[in-house]
Amino acid sequence: MRTHPEGHGPVRFGPPLPEDGLPVLPELAGVLAAAASRGGPEPVGGGPALIDAACGHGERRGLPAAPDRTVLGPGAPALLIALTAAIDGDVLVPRPCASWWAPYARLLGRPVFHVPTPPESGGVPDPYALLETVRRMRAEGRDPRLLVLSVADDPTATVAPPELLHETLEAAAGEGLHLVSDETWRDTLHDPHGTVLLSTAEMLPGRVTVVTDLAGSLLPPGWPAAVARFPAGEEGSALHARVLDVLTALDARVAAPVAAAAGYALSEPEPVTARVAASVRTHARVAAAAYRAVVAAGALARPPQCGRHLYVDLTPLAPALAAQGVGDAQELEDLLTGRLGMPAAGGHRFGDDLETPRVRLCTAPLLGETPEERAACLDADEPAELPQVGRALNHVTSVFDDLRDDARRWESSR
Repeated sequence: MRTHPEGHGPVRFGPPLPEDGLPVLPELAGVLAAAASRGGPEPVGGGPALIDAACGHGERRGLPAAPDRTVLGPGAPALLIALTAAIDGDVLVPRPCASWWAPYARLLGRPVFHVPTPPESGGVPDPYALLETVRRMRAEGRDPRLLVLSVADDPTATVAPPELLHETLEAAAGEGLHLVSDETWRDTLHDPHGTVLLSTAEMLPGRVTVVTDLAGSLLPPGWPAAVARFPAGEEGSALHARVLDVLTALDARVAAPVAAAAGYALSEPEPVTARVAASVRTHARVAAAAYRAVVAAGALARPPQCGRHLYVDLTPLAPALAAQGVGDAQELEDLLTGRLGMPAAGGHRFGDDLETPRVRLCTAPLLGETPEERAACLDADEPAELPQVGRALNHVTSVFDDLRDDARRWESSR
């Protein structure tokens, strides 16, 4: 969104999380409907049943957290703003990063410092760049205290390798930073047997707060709920208490019917686990097909490893784009959103340079136009071969092929 009608202006808020585009799981809808008559508020931070479900969910992933170190809020943004408010000092994030991280720090008057990520993955800063950024900040009188990162990343759809994560965490710990690990996408690995994902909390348990938005795999985005798991020890206990204070001041509670649905989903009964697996499989295969289409057209992208999206760099096609009046990521967003008929959020919304022609594409719009068409993807062995998905992918291919052909004509005319 632009801040004024002319020009591009500073981008304040970015696009939402990539949706799954699928009908709500009937069992989940039933739980929410049964709780719709609950008029009383859920306690700030979550009631005992919801917290117990969240603790069990973490335990099954090797992320133990006692009830007195677990908090639930109405979406990850509410938890991140509470954490940022509770931790003094300046905030560091990777470049690029999830679109919603930086605005909440700015809302609190905190400057945000972007740290480059290495070529192989996003979400986790390069350790040497992190050390240099912290050194430069302190030389300028800044006070770096909080680093937000994600091993399974939005927007790049990559998973940071354990060796990179280890080096970055060593650097962060040596500089005394507290880490917030956004693990919203950890349960959406496209190849869970071939991709190694380690939580930052496993490597640095005393200095990491893990935040998971349930919209990543368990709940529809319109039912906001998220979990924060705090480290053990005095520091974690004090941070837990301060975050509860902020959430109380904001009256940031999970709505009672949503809390019931979240508790059911976090307990992972068979209908939920089956839906998560089917959704991940569907989006993984459609994302792989979209990746092949954009790369064949000459664009650059890392192979998507998680989530429901991919991040595309059109730098090789920049001369042809410039000939069409596209000189930055906002203009590229406008062009591709119009041609594709689906959102194509520019990289500037994720902290990338405005001048770099990058976009995040999501797979949900490719699954079909009706709930029935989208639901059919869940049962298909190859969802990309369904007629409606095939048509959508062919359209993506056509749009990017046209850009490639324009680039070739531009080169031949020089």
